[in-house]
Amino acid sequence: MKAIQPEATLEELRRLPHETECVEFKEARTSFDFRKLGKYFSALSNEANLKNQTCGWLVFGIVNKDRSICGSQFRLNPVDLDSLKHEIAKQTGGTTFRAIHVVTTLMGRVVMFEIPAAPPGMPVAFQNHWYGRDGESLSGLSISELETIRGQIRQSDWSAEICPAATFSDLEPLALAQAKRNFQSKSATKSFAPEIPSWTDSVFLDRARFTIQGKITRAALLLLGRAESVHHLSPAVAQITWKLEGDLRAYVHFCPPFLLTTTELYAQIRNTVQKIDVPGRLVPYEVPQYDKWVILESLHNAIAHQDYTRQSRILVTEKPDFLSIENAGRFIEGGVSDYALGEKTPSRYRNRFLVDAMVSVNMIDSMGYGIHKMFLEQRKRFYPMPDYTLEEPDKVLVRIPGKIIDPGYTALLMQKHDLSLDRIILLDRVQKRLPIEKENVVRLRREKLIEGRFPTLFVASRFPATSSEKSQYLRNRAFDDKHYKKMIMDFIRHYGHATKKDLDTLLMGKLSDVLTESQKLNKIRNLRYALVVEGTIRNLGNKRFPKYALGENLAMEEDI
Repeated sequence: MKAIQPEATLEELRRLPHETECVEFKEARTSFDFRKLGKYFSALSNEANLKNQTCGWLVFGIVNKDRSICGSQFRLNPVDLDSLKHEIAKQTGGTTFRAIHVVTTLMGRVVMFEIPAAPPGMPVAFQNHWYGRDGESLSGLSISELETIRGQIRQSDWSAEICPAATFSDLEPLALAQAKRNFQSKSATKSFAPEIPSWTDSVFLDRARFTIQGKITRAALLLLGRAESVHHLSPAVAQITWKLEGDLRAYVHFCPPFLLTTTELYAQIRNTVQKIDVPGRLVPYEVPQYDKWVILESLHNAIAHQDYTRQSRILVTEKPDFLSIENAGRFIEGGVSDYALGEKTPSRYRNRFLVDAMVSVNMIDSMGYGIHKMFLEQRKRFYPMPDYTLEEPDKVLVRIPGKIIDPGYTALLMQKHDLSLDRIILLDRVQKRLPIEKENVVRLRREKLIEGRFPTLFVASRFPATSSEKSQYLRNRAFDDKHYKKMIMDFIRHYGHATKKDLDTLLMGKLSDVLTESQKLNKIRNLRYALVVEGTIRNLGNKRFPKYALGENLAMEEDI
């Protein structure tokens, strides 16, 4: 690559008739906001890719209107300026400036950031958001532009590619035998079912879509390949790592054949039996901490939708209260809510050939119902719903709760078997202290499914299952302000006065457990203020060290 001549490049950029999608001028006379700089980095990198440029430019110390040099003192220390490369890389997944050039002129100092074009197929995000340019304006990268970049290396199906050096000896016999059994079970109603036992391995593998005309594909090696044969998939990483975190720490790596090793991974997970008291039953309801089908469905989905071009392993993390499964590659179509409610059937897949093979041996469902069924299974167990989050723009993480969060939510599911899944998902968000839209708050409150004041809400269980749950329900529900004011006044009557610390100690343990510590302190402060305004109590101290006593009228009544 030809070396950049900063002075000549600066003059060339200044001669442009106006800013372009790939060039941005900023005065930045003294400083510049880091987040805004990061957004420009993402936008200029993505636009350079779309405009077939090798790089984009962000230039400090230039007045955009007339291209005059005003000078910039942005990070005068060379060490501080160079550290910006690392700071940006941490927020973009590793991409950073190709170079930062400082040009000293008679009019002032100019800083030129040389921003590489986004790699083919990999749009650059800053803090999990993709940015682009609309003319000279900074904006979010449009869906069409995002898909244009992604499509640059996704014209073919990675999983369908032939591995020329691989042979049938690279397949694990036990996995092949299991695949035949699964295929036969899956195809029991097909017209060709009676013929399956007589098929040769070659015919079976072609018919089950593991091979193409007898040639070994990447999909075949992932699902049926020997562990020592993964080199045929290099540089892709064919590995699932199970990691245990908490009081005990451990990890195990699992390689192909994934048809077998996912079950081995499941066996590593501690799945204790938990007891849940059911209203009207003397014997507690016993249920495993995790449902085996839910875990395997999540794991198989990660295998099917993993973006193997990103050279990343699938990560399964077990913590005391939940299990998370993480894979590279975002949702291709729709969002989690679409699949959770069973309203979305995907029309395309990242690894179409791999998906077809997994469907043929009953590992996944291709109609998009797998996630929907996961939510239904959790509902049957009276457990919290799975959580899907995009930890990074190209990463999907599903978290499967392994414990009861709010007894009120659990009791409500036990009592109301006719609750629709969309309502349950909203109630699940309430118990997890996640925001829901106001119209949904109105809807749930009208149906008497939630209580509390927006945005501090909790599930309204009318008939808690056990005495401990009844107690927790009351702790969540709390009392009205009149009750707490009376407690303050009774305290002052008994002791003569009260400090701020006295009242905090008095009420902190009495307020609703739905509130955070800061919300409780704010609530107590508002109660004190209201009583002072009413004249019910008065401050004999000062603002910093208040000392509250009964109001004059009440004090006179006490004397009488």
